[in-house]
Amino acid sequence: MAAYTAIDDPSAYFKVQLYTGNGSANHAITFDDTDTDMQPDLVWIKNRDATDSHCLFDAVRGATKVIHSDGSAAEVTDTDTLDSFTSDGFQVDADVKVNTNTEKYVAWCWKESATSGVDLVSYTGNGTSGRTVAHSLSATPEFFTVRRTLSDGDSWRVFHHKNTAAPATDYLVLDTTGATADNAAMWNDTAPDSSNFTLGNAGSTNENTKTFIAYVFKGIQGFSKFGGYTGNGNADGTFIYTGFRPSMVMIKKTSGTGDWVLHDTKRETYNGGNGKDLQPNTTAAERDDSGTNLMDFLSNGFKTRIADNQNASGGSYIYAAFAEAPFVNSNGVPCNAR
Repeated sequence: MAAYTAIDDPSAYFKVQLYTGNGSANHAITFDDTDTDMQPDLVWIKNRDATDSHCLFDAVRGATKVIHSDGSAAEVTDTDTLDSFTSDGFQVDADVKVNTNTEKYVAWCWKESATSGVDLVSYTGNGTSGRTVAHSLSATPEFFTVRRTLSDGDSWRVFHHKNTAAPATDYLVLDTTGATADNAAMWNDTAPDSSNFTLGNAGSTNENTKTFIAYVFKGIQGFSKFGGYTGNGNADGTFIYTGFRPSMVMIKKTSGTGDWVLHDTKRETYNGGNGKDLQPNTTAAERDDSGTNLMDFLSNGFKTRIADNQNASGGSYIYAAFAEAPFVNSNGVPCNAR
């Protein structure tokens, strides 16, 4: 069966964690409900109850260095945010964006590994078209996002291999609702390969002497998938096969404007729950459409259940999905839908 997996335990490389803030320093967040301990290398935190920015931290730039998905402000060092990556979780201090007393948070967390198709890459721009940046995936990346770190005014630029018929010239912007834009200077009209991704001379990806961070992903059977689909505009939405039961799905319309939309299994966003989603491009608190089912998470994929920003009739979409469990494990045993 083609659905066999390369990773039997996705929780060794990706976890979704909910927690409640306590407003105090040294608040240790330990991963729960998973099979394997994991020290994360990339942690993305959002306050579900307030209009605080999404906060992204990674082990390459170092703990306390925060950057946001919802705006173009430069990276700042804030010792009151995430101050360490621990052996099975992370620790936050008292900044309201990560630890307001009694408020609810979600954290999406990844382990960097070629096995899971996740690589975190820092580089310095040189302003020259055709600049190559090495990655360590030993396979061609399918999704990556690049951000200039220490300068205001630039947003995350996103490459996705299913973003139109010409992804090497097209890009999306993580902090806007904008449709796909075309600019050969972004990726130099050059597809990534198993060793490098290529940059043009755009300042947002390759300004001379400026520092950048890139989060680079390759789909791994049974663990992650980066694909595209066409919406059908009704509640019996398009079914998207992934080969695993998703834990998290992020969606963006490419053929027109629309928010980025992020769902996961921990926040009742699925299977008849109280439709809860978050938008990486805004500081908005979690949307809670009580009684509205936004998405079904199934044993082998997901199905959108509302037109909104994820299923407009005839609309083109890209997605990034990470697994909770493979459809069939390496011993041929199937998992169950929720």
